[in-house]
Amino acid sequence: MKMIHIILLFFYLLSYTSHATYTNDFCVANFMFPKTPSGYPCKSETNVTADDFASSTLVAGDSKNIFNLRSATAFVNDIPGLNGLGISAARVDFDINGTVPMHIHPDSSELIIVAQGQIYAGFITPTKLYEKNLKVGDVFVFPTGLLHFLVNTGPKKAMFYAVYGSSNPSIQLLVDLLFRNKLPTPIIQKTTLLDSSQIMKLKAQFGGSG
Repeated sequence: MKMIHIILLFFYLLSYTSHATYTNDFCVANFMFPKTPSGYPCKSETNVTADDFASSTLVAGDSKNIFNLRSATAFVNDIPGLNGLGISAARVDFDINGTVPMHIHPDSSELIIVAQGQIYAGFITPTKLYEKNLKVGDVFVFPTGLLHFLVNTGPKKAMFYAVYGSSNPSIQLLVDLLFRNKLPTPIIQKTTLLDSSQIMKLKAQFGGSG
């Protein structure tokens, strides 16, 4: 066998054993080491407990924000046993008139299950809006990377659970990208056709400058 093949095989086996598991069923995250593109290295089997696969984080939060919602997550940092499994969850509670603003998950699809109230949900492609009025028990899917939103359209509070195709899904809020940074107002105005006074008002509200 050529030396280059031996070296490649060595690095493959090293990578596999550092992320593979003792039973090939799980790899509990070891937060003592940095995260890699394939997840965290595996925690020693002797230190793994049932607590690594459980969480009590999906409860209604106390904090509120401008969008009248509260969220709680069950991501890999909350449940180390999610490492490498490609799944996670969240809970979102709406107050009346609450909304999840326009956002994307660049690295994950999302499936929601309505548990309380009435919710209007939709996602956008360059040519079409896919929208649905949802009630308790309804399920809706947002494909990876597409701009989407949710609004509480009922007369009472609403709540849904979300399941993601990633153990640690990222999120990019449109309002953050536009108004919580130093992007100059004239540039935003020219590229979005928004009124400059409205842009400045939103920058002040979300902590942006420029």
